[in-house]
Amino acid sequence: MAEGPEHTLVIIPARMASARLPGKPLADIGGEPMVVWVARQAMRASVGRVAVATDSREIADAVEAAGFEAVMTRDDHQSGSDRVFEAAMKLDPDGRAQIILNVQGDIPAIEPEAIRRSALPLLSSAADLATLAVEITDEAEKTNPSIVKVIGSPIGDRLLRALYFTRATAPYGEGPLYHHIGLYAWRRAALQRFVALRPSTLEKRESLEQLRALEDGMRIDVAIVDSVPLGVDTPADLERARQILAPK
Repeated sequence: MAEGPEHTLVIIPARMASARLPGKPLADIGGEPMVVWVARQAMRASVGRVAVATDSREIADAVEAAGFEAVMTRDDHQSGSDRVFEAAMKLDPDGRAQIILNVQGDIPAIEPEAIRRSALPLLSSAADLATLAVEITDEAEKTNPSIVKVIGSPIGDRLLRALYFTRATAPYGEGPLYHHIGLYAWRRAALQRFVALRPSTLEKRESLEQLRALEDGMRIDVAIVDSVPLGVDTPADLERARQILAPK
């Protein structure tokens, strides 16, 4: 597989619609839109070409005004993965990029190292896609259905092969539980295969898109990292992000 920055796209899907925080990508954090913070962290990761994929001209204008690349996509996508794939086809129609990272646009404090770690499993295994997880240390999180857990078999140092993702408390018995972080590194062919699939039975039951890939027989490897990046879904999350990212 070709590797290196010239063979990698980092795409940040962003849309204005958000039930709990309308206009979320443009929410002000320290004088800049949240999506710009994400783009800057993605650039600092130095893993490939970075672009924001959006159906909003307002978001695209803000991204370009900050010096980053934006690509316009359709407004009827059902998921971020669909938007990312359309953007990849527009940005790289010749298929030069064989790794495509999907970095969510609502994690402004994401560490560049976490972005780099998400792609590492693809360089040393036959995985179709890779993602991240953090060991759960808070007992309340173990039973919280909003915290998605990844169940996997260890295959290396701080590396799992995913067997299932669930909102339940699993697996049973002694041992660590892992909090899944929704940042994905795809092989291009796997992403193309994925977006052509219909939503699967378990995906719909758990409301977890990654189960579609597992149900279709794709291999997902999971790199373990040290901390969960703050995702901004509510006004309270936005205030926390502003505090975290405030000038020291």
